[in-house]
Amino acid sequence: MPYSLIAMLALIQGLTEFLPVSSSAHLVLVHDYMGGSADELKLDIAVHLGTLAAVVLYFRAEMGQALTGLGQILRGRLATYEAHLALCLIVATIPVGLAGIVLHLTGLVEMLRSVAVIGWAMIVFGILLWWLDRRGGSGKSAREWTMKDALRMGLWQALALIPGTSRSGAAISGGLACGYERGAAARIAMLMSVPTIAMTGVLLLGELARSGDLALGREVALAAGLSFVAGLAALALMMRLLKSVSYTPYVVYRVALGVVLLAVAYG
Repeated sequence: MPYSLIAMLALIQGLTEFLPVSSSAHLVLVHDYMGGSADELKLDIAVHLGTLAAVVLYFRAEMGQALTGLGQILRGRLATYEAHLALCLIVATIPVGLAGIVLHLTGLVEMLRSVAVIGWAMIVFGILLWWLDRRGGSGKSAREWTMKDALRMGLWQALALIPGTSRSGAAISGGLACGYERGAAARIAMLMSVPTIAMTGVLLLGELARSGDLALGREVALAAGLSFVAGLAALALMMRLLKSVSYTPYVVYRVALGVVLLAVAYG
């Protein structure tokens, strides 16, 4: 694959993974309009490795707490905040894992990769994010995350398996619906992305092990590196802007792109 296309895929993934504008929608569109192959689709998973490293680095303190909590859980210590955080992340990941298995086994995952589906998802879930943001939460902080809210936000995150929904946008919407303030909802949603992206990365490693394609390995390394840089920049910018800017600019972009996509799909 041309390195220019690899760079484009990596930058798109890095810039859109954490912004509520749907990275999968943009990647699907790039493949549809620039041509795709099985190897190119594997790079979609490769760039997730870069964004995984970016979110782990940015939230390294919380990730350290979660790993500590996981060790405490294995030792039977469940009463600490660290163990509670780790349990919440596990609970929040279960819905998207189960939904992903069902979609792949039924073949629905490919049926959903249509321009019309992406267009409608961009608009509907964008408007939903805008409404929940304007309604405002009840001021709950990220440290108040409960197991019940983790499950609810996990169900929201599972909706992001529909291309165009946006994993971060769905999880943030779930957080706002649960009463978390804007920044807290985004912070929790970003933490939830770690195990979800990690599961995708495991699939990539399995495919690379079976293929034994060294050229593909080099392409994966390049894509992961570029998406890491772009993802870290996008994440830092969004978290900073949320202190003074609402989600409205992202919603406007989503709706505008959704309208264009529907015009193409039905035109």
